[in-house]
Amino acid sequence: MQLTELKDNANISSDIKLNAIYAQFKAFISELEKKELTPAIVSNINTSIELLNASPLMGKDLIKLIKQQQTIIVKQLEKELKIVSKNHYRNLWMLLGFTAFGLPIGVTFGLSIGNIGLMGMGLPLGMAIGAVIGSAMDKKALAEGRQLDVELKY
Repeated sequence: MQLTELKDNANISSDIKLNAIYAQFKAFISELEKKELTPAIVSNINTSIELLNASPLMGKDLIKLIKQQQTIIVKQLEKELKIVSKNHYRNLWMLLGFTAFGLPIGVTFGLSIGNIGLMGMGLPLGMAIGAVIGSAMDKKALAEGRQLDVELKY
């Protein structure tokens, strides 16, 4: 099966943010065409593309719809085929490091010194730990050929 073509929308040229998100989604779809995808995934991607092609929405509503459809596709690709975009794991693990490592380190640091106001000292450290773990996972995904050559920015 082949992916449906995302049609150019005449209404996006005046909105800079919408134009950027539309171009990002188009690049995302063109990268997906290079991968071996299952028929079920291709069918779901085509449904999302057809929904966008037929959408009468404009402005912020169209931006929201594009982001929503992109997120659905990304989650399915990661879950079923382990295919991710550039820096996917880094972005995910920075948040996890912030909360899972940074808060406990900060609380421990603050309590050991006796000033709980220093709890915030652990947050950047946790974020850095998460970024390192995520970058390592991104490198592994790239080496295994599971990484798309596009970075998705929301």
